[in-house]
Amino acid sequence: MDFPRARQRFYQEVTQPEEHINLAAAALYIAQEEYPALEPEVYLNALDGIASEVKKRLPSEQYPLRILQTINRYLYEDLGFTGNTADYYDPKNSFLNDVLDRRTGIPITLSLVYLEIARHIGLPMVGVGMPGHFLIRPNLEDMEIYVDPFHQGEILFVEDCQERLTQIYDRPIEMTPDLLPQISSRRFLARMLTNLKMIYLQHHQLEKALAVIERILLLFPEAPLEHRDRGILYYHLNRWLEARHDLETYLTMVPTAEDTRVIEQLLTRMQQFL
Repeated sequence: MDFPRARQRFYQEVTQPEEHINLAAAALYIAQEEYPALEPEVYLNALDGIASEVKKRLPSEQYPLRILQTINRYLYEDLGFTGNTADYYDPKNSFLNDVLDRRTGIPITLSLVYLEIARHIGLPMVGVGMPGHFLIRPNLEDMEIYVDPFHQGEILFVEDCQERLTQIYDRPIEMTPDLLPQISSRRFLARMLTNLKMIYLQHHQLEKALAVIERILLLFPEAPLEHRDRGILYYHLNRWLEARHDLETYLTMVPTAEDTRVIEQLLTRMQQFL
């Protein structure tokens, strides 16, 4: 593949079996396209160091809640990690190296830091893709609690999650399991990339948005909306052949799409350039 070295390393990481994907390494390969001189091992070692310090502070009776309290104290009180409420849409919040350097981020990147610490000290945890937010939870039988890394590691119960969703949607929400789904490693990375994609699109940074979509398609090659969005970006970048291919692929994948007419109009408009 004629990809940057960081993209190649990302591809190698995410094409492994799900259980072997190193989330932190993959996230650093995402950042490495923005920062070509970045050395992922430096930040992987930094995460190891944080986890080692947490391990030293663990109480003798290592119940899950006590472990979480120990992580929270060190991560938020001692190191000063915090959710970036002042500039939530800064792309730096989506790059793991920046999150570790600046000790601030968005829910999903702070969740990644937390997950890595928990993994190193032997507490199994998983990502939870709550609509409009991101949480994590211990992956333990008969333990249904959630942790909000964006809000200082706050411990939540299902009722608290329901209240959060009610606030997000500004109406009462009936709690169902599909509102708190466990997120696979690939879905986790796709969600990180989707955040970046939206930021770049809002700032009209089309080449960067295109590079993000290409990595989402490495994760999920059959994602129709990504083919559509890449085709539209190609269109705006005057890359007509590539645009036509992606937009025709989208219409083949979703023949009853609501935006079929719009996409067909784009294809017709491009004919004069082909």
